[in-house]
Amino acid sequence: MKTSDFDFDLPEELIAQHPAERRDASRMLALGIHRGGLRHAHIRDVKDYLREGDALVLNNTRVIPARTYGHKATGGKVECLFIEPVDGSDAEWLVMMKSSHRPKPGAVITLNDDLSLELLENRADGLNRVKAIGEQSVLKTLDEIGEPPLPPYIHRDHLCEDDPERYQTVYAKEPGAVAAPTAGLHFTPELLEEIRDLGVKVVELTLHVGPGTFRPVKTDEVEAHHMDEERYLVTEENARTLNEVKAAGGRIIAVGSTSVRTLETIVRVDGTFPHGDGRSGIYIYPPYKFKAVDGILTNFHLPRSTLMMMMSAFTSREILLAAYVEAVREKYRFFSYGDCMFLHDESN
Repeated sequence: MKTSDFDFDLPEELIAQHPAERRDASRMLALGIHRGGLRHAHIRDVKDYLREGDALVLNNTRVIPARTYGHKATGGKVECLFIEPVDGSDAEWLVMMKSSHRPKPGAVITLNDDLSLELLENRADGLNRVKAIGEQSVLKTLDEIGEPPLPPYIHRDHLCEDDPERYQTVYAKEPGAVAAPTAGLHFTPELLEEIRDLGVKVVELTLHVGPGTFRPVKTDEVEAHHMDEERYLVTEENARTLNEVKAAGGRIIAVGSTSVRTLETIVRVDGTFPHGDGRSGIYIYPPYKFKAVDGILTNFHLPRSTLMMMMSAFTSREILLAAYVEAVREKYRFFSYGDCMFLHDESN
C-alpha cells in the first residue's frame, strides 16, 4: 500500500492557528463508517451518538512544558525538547536538541541556575540521553521555565497567553506528554457531566503522547514505516469498568487516536481489558480489524499521516477521503486546534 494513497489537498488557511473561542464551540462532522453518510454538527451533538451503557474513553495525560532553551559552554544556544525520563527516573532523560552544531557526549548544557544537562549519548534515532545535574527536579524546572511544545504546523512568532491552558484537556492529570491528545480539547466539564447524565461511563486511561505524533511517514510503502513506542497505564478500576460495559453489550467510544492505540494494544483475544502499564508501538492501517473500539471521536489529520491510515482502517480509505473533501469544502478547521469528526457504526 502506498503512502500517497492517503494524500489530499488541504488549503493552508484551514490549518487552525488558534483554538476556538470556546472549547465547546467546535464543529463536528459525523461520518457513518459503512455507507459514508455525513452530518454537519457541533461537538455538543456528540450526545446524539452516545447511549446509556456506553463507555467514553479519555486519555488523561498532561502535556508538560517540555520545550526550553539552554546554552553550551561556548555560549551557543540549544533548544531542548524533553521527551521522557529513562527508566522512569528523573536522573536521566531523553531529549531532542536543536542547535547550530549538535553537542557531543560530555558536553554540558546549562538551562538555568538550578539545572544543567550532561550529554551522555547521541542516539541513532535522533534523541539524546542526558544526565540531570542540579538540586531541582527536571519537571519542577520545566514548570518554571518551559513552554508548551505546540505542533510545528502552528506558525506563530510567540506563544499566546491562553496556549498553556488551551493546549491541555480539562481532565489532564498525569504529566508526561509532549503533545496534547487533541480530540479531547473540545470537552468542557459541563459537557462531560451531561454525557454522564445519559448513563454513559466516562473512563480514563493514560498514554503519554510522544514526538512520533508529528513524525511524517517518509517511506513510499505504508508497511515500511516504524511507529515510536509510547508509555501507557490503565488502572484496575478503569479496566473493570470497560469489562463491565463490554459484558453488558455497551459500546467503547474512544476519544482520540491515543485512546484507540491504548485500547487496541491491551485488548485480549476474548475482548476483555487487563489493567497495567507498558509501552505501545501499535501501527494501525488498512486492513486492520478493530478488536476493542466501536466509535472514534478524532480531529482532522495531516495528509499521508499514520492517523489518516488509522481512521481509514476504521472506515475505508475512499469513505474517509470523501469526508475530508467535504470538510475542506465546508471550511472545517484542521489539526490540533481545529474541529473534529465522529466516526460511528450506523448499523449499531
